[in-house]
Amino acid sequence: MDKNKKQIKRIGIDARFYGPVGKGLGRYTKEVVDRVIAFDTQNEYVIFLSKENYDSFGVKNSQVKKVLADVRWYTLAEQIKMPWLIYKEKIDLMHFPHFNVPIFCFTKFIVTIHDLILTKYPTQRASTLSPLLYKVKNLGYRIVINLAIKRAKKVIAVSEFTKNDIVAKFKVTKEKIIVIYEGVAKAFNLDNANDKKVIFRYNIEEPYLLYVGNAYPHKNLEGMIRIFSNIKKEIPNLKLVLVGKEDYFYKRVKAYALNFNNGKDIVFPGFVSDKDLQIVYKFAQIYIFTSLYEGFGLSPLEAMSQGCPVISSDKSCLPEVLGASAQYINPKNEEAATKIIIKIFNNKELREELIKKGLRQAQKYSWNKCAQNTLEIYNTRF
Repeated sequence: MDKNKKQIKRIGIDARFYGPVGKGLGRYTKEVVDRVIAFDTQNEYVIFLSKENYDSFGVKNSQVKKVLADVRWYTLAEQIKMPWLIYKEKIDLMHFPHFNVPIFCFTKFIVTIHDLILTKYPTQRASTLSPLLYKVKNLGYRIVINLAIKRAKKVIAVSEFTKNDIVAKFKVTKEKIIVIYEGVAKAFNLDNANDKKVIFRYNIEEPYLLYVGNAYPHKNLEGMIRIFSNIKKEIPNLKLVLVGKEDYFYKRVKAYALNFNNGKDIVFPGFVSDKDLQIVYKFAQIYIFTSLYEGFGLSPLEAMSQGCPVISSDKSCLPEVLGASAQYINPKNEEAATKIIIKIFNNKELREELIKKGLRQAQKYSWNKCAQNTLEIYNTRF
């Protein structure tokens, strides 16, 4: 037997988050899965999908099999049914793109940890559950993520910040954790993004500050609204646009916005398609990001890739990922943040410089590279 010949593996990927169904996790899962199975001409793959994304995932070669895993994440059923589905497929190595690894999964696996928000910033406000149920479920999360990290053959962290967080929290060796940065989608053709009718359709008026993403508590949108209300004293005609699909958390932010001039200058367009979003980015004066904690910070990077100047929180991984291409604020010092944003708003040259730096920074992050580095781990002998 040729010792130098690569061993063919049967690799399973938990892709129940694949695509829009999984929001941010869905983007990561889709980008990695699509590229890995395109790059790898040797290993066999079993892609476990939910009923929501099963039909949209097309199998294009004989090395790839898709399996329906009609199991909701974060449930007792996940703990019981997923290990059985994995066992039946005779998987050599399993990749879980999120921490929710079933406790009774005894197949060799690697896991991607995007952040430790649930363990570092537990808050009842991040859940729609009752206080008692939230405590029980949060305890379950802690047990699952602890066992996932301890039992994994390798842990993928999406930033050095997240790696250091994991080492400090779970006392694992640094050698066990591999940092693989996420990628950024290719920039849209901004030359074609000149139709202001699109922003009018979403009731957006210039000039405006922009945020795109979810409204979970750690995103600190209430803090953003307070900062915006201070800026309005200097720039009365300014608007704040918060783009994101309406859910429980956005409804709560909407209610909070009513405390500031009855929310008249804060626009909630809801979900905006990529085609329309390029135009929303193009006409924004500034992309503002006041998050208190991130594992990677894809949102401001994507804004940079679309030619939008970024003012970002200086917390967690953001200086690592965004580098010198963003203007930083301390979101907890709202008075100082207000002054910085006003300064950038009133200085066109500074904004144009941030746009140039941002476009260069976004080009450093590639989904192809992310997938290739992940494939290297798949091919490691454990």
